[in-house]
Amino acid sequence: MVVMNSSHAVEMESVVKRFGDTRAVYEVSLNVDHGEVFGLLGPNGSGKSTLMKMMLGLLKPDDGSITVDGFDVQRNPIDVRRIVGYVPESPRLYEFLTCLEYLDFVADLYKLNAQTKRERITEFLKAFELEGRENEMLSGYSQGMRQKAAIIAALLHKPKLLILDEPLNGLDPRSAKILRDLIHKLADEGVSTVFSTHVLEIAEAICTRVAIMHEGEILAEGPIAELRSKAGMPGSTLEELFLKLTGTGDVKEIVEALLR
Repeated sequence: MVVMNSSHAVEMESVVKRFGDTRAVYEVSLNVDHGEVFGLLGPNGSGKSTLMKMMLGLLKPDDGSITVDGFDVQRNPIDVRRIVGYVPESPRLYEFLTCLEYLDFVADLYKLNAQTKRERITEFLKAFELEGRENEMLSGYSQGMRQKAAIIAALLHKPKLLILDEPLNGLDPRSAKILRDLIHKLADEGVSTVFSTHVLEIAEAICTRVAIMHEGEILAEGPIAELRSKAGMPGSTLEELFLKLTGTGDVKEIVEALLR
């Protein structure tokens, strides 16, 4: 069972981030509960990845505050990274290492003892069907194999919080299901997950609560059923709800123009 140091896994208050004249994230406030699978939904460029990088301390907010399990991300970045597992949208691995060398290196960073390290790496390699290929160089891995290695590295130290940015990219259906089921099992043990995706069916299958982002702002936040009710679309698909909230619902004319 995960030991909690705060009433929330993540607390964000009025967070702002700009890149030059571009407003990437604007006045975002949200909480993620312990044991919750929280989805960040939005199109590419909506601010999801920027928000997740600020949760981890990889980017500094221009304004506002972020705490993870009670730790201020800016004041205590090392404490935060000890308890977080992160899979970026495009993982950059040490390609001059084999998969086994890479995972061994990551486990050592988190100070896992030799037996625990060996047992966990073996189990994850088997589960994600990398067993027998762990001694191959990462430079020769396919996109899906690299994604599996990044996911394993994020899970090895049993984090309290998972930050997963489009983690199903490139995964085969079996591995995607294993990851989804694992996220739910970890949630039962108090592990929280912040999960970003632009594939709405994935969010509906995985997340207990979602925030819909558009142009750096959160347009709506809550359980999916509640968002449907608030939008007056109780029987709608999540895709229909998203299109209405982002003001991009009427695509018929666009499609017809493309067919001319």
